[in-house]
Parts: sequence; C-alpha cells; structure tokens
Amino acid sequence: MAQTATIISSLKTALKSHGLTYRDVAQTLELSEASVKRLFAENNLSLQRLDQICQLMNMEITDLIKQVEAQRSQLTQLTEEQEKELVSDLKMVLVTFLVINGWQYDDMLTYYYIQPTELIQYLAKLDRLKVIDLLPNNRIHLRVSPKFSWRQNGPIQQYFSQNLQEEFLKSRFEDEHETFMFLSGMMSTASSEQFQRRIRQLARDFHSLIEDDRTLPVTDRSGHSMFLAFRPW
Repeated sequence: MAQTATIISSLKTALKSHGLTYRDVAQTLELSEASVKRLFAENNLSLQRLDQICQLMNMEITDLIKQVEAQRSQLTQLTEEQEKELVSDLKMVLVTFLVINGWQYDDMLTYYYIQPTELIQYLAKLDRLKVIDLLPNNRIHLRVSPKFSWRQNGPIQQYFSQNLQEEFLKSRFEDEHETFMFLSGMMSTASSEQFQRRIRQLARDFHSLIEDDRTLPVTDRSGHSMFLAFRPW
C-alpha cells in the first residue's frame, strides 16, 4: 500500500509537470472527473489505467518508477541536531517553513522584512542541510520529500507545544475557513484503531493538497495549520 501511494504521488507530480488535469485523465480513462479524483484519493489505479495515464504523457510505467526511486532519495526528516540548529533562530524556522512550501527568494523579500544578505545566509545553511539546492541567481530547488515531517516530539514540535500551541488555540474558530470540534464518546479498541487509520489518511490528504498547490503563486495561497489529538481519556 505504501508503494502504491508513492507511485500515485509521483504520477500526480508528473501530470502537473505536463500541464494535465484530472479532467484530462478522466477523458483518457472515459470516466467522470469525480471518479478519477476518488481513484487517486484511494490510491486505487489498476495497472491498465496507470499505463493509459502514462501514455497520455508519452511516458512508460518504467519512467514513472524511476521518478519514484528519485523521490526516495529525497529528505524526509532532519536529525535532532539539525532541528535544534534551526529552532535556535526563529527567522531560520520561518525561512525553512517558507521554502518547504514552495516560496522563492523574491517572494520572501517581498512579503517579509529581511535583508537580502541575511536571507542568502539562511538559504546557504538550508543548502548545507540538503533541504534545498541553492542555484544561480538565488533560485531554490526543493530537495525534501512530499512526506517530509518534523521529528515526533523533536525540537520543532517541542517549540510549537511550548510557544505556539496556546496562541493557535486562542481563536474562536468562527471564520468560514476555521473549524474546531471536540468530540467524546465510548468506542471499542477495533473502532479506535479504525479511526486512527482515518486520521492518518486525513494527514496524507492534507500533505497531498499542499503538494498539489505548491507550484501556485504565493498570492494564490495562504498558510493553514491543522491540530489533531486523539487518545483514550
């Protein structure tokens, strides 16, 4: 299942690079656009349909597999020492968050008060950490995997818990783009495990949508955060 999800993720990236949409795929597969979206969301593409989509891009399935192998070499997590290095400088944390979300050098200078030389120093550090490749003319090539995550209970998560969690929860969550629910009830161990699987799927959907939108202009995106907690209580 994990390998299938990786292949589908690579397929979505390839479609985007070819300027193709779910509608184009739907026409090729002779399905509705909603059906195609469901197939991608459920990671449920047959080999025949996968081959049809690859042909749409003038690719072979083997080309897609090569892209999957390339993705596996991408950074999925920093070491604890590297996270400590980042969290010691809050501007460094900000720049890291921005580049992971597809911001470029000029975007950061436009929207944040930061000196060009200072920003280059931060980007050079991220280059050394292999988070990015800093290219000529300060162009940024992201090297992190779509599955990149901060360490569980690591320095970045601890910083959030100690400094940002309370601020995050201060909102009244009344805006049309905000949601807050607190639910409580009795359930079996089997139901608990099933619900946790759905939470993990929701997290995968969250990252998938971020990946889909990564190439959009900064003006067409805004920061969103999700806080989930579930345990026997």
